[in-house]
Amino acid sequence: MGKNALPRVLIVLISVFYYAVPSVAADALAKDLTSTIALLGLPCGQVVRAKRLGDNDYIATCQDRNVYRVSVNAKGRVVARKQ
Repeated sequence: MGKNALPRVLIVLISVFYYAVPSVAADALAKDLTSTIALLGLPCGQVVRAKRLGDNDYIATCQDRNVYRVSVNAKGRVVARKQ
């Protein structure tokens, strides 16, 4: 390895982790929201995009084009409202 090889390798590794970790977290969130919406008996199929609005408050876009706001209400129950 040359003198500049180590910094280049570190930059590549940092870049991989920077882009891979949020993707894994986003996939987990999409799966959790898909399960939540299905358990509430709402049509969705699979969540393809999720946006966090706040603590326990998300906008979920489904593959069937339904969009839901999934949150926790004042009684502590998970609810999904069609947008």
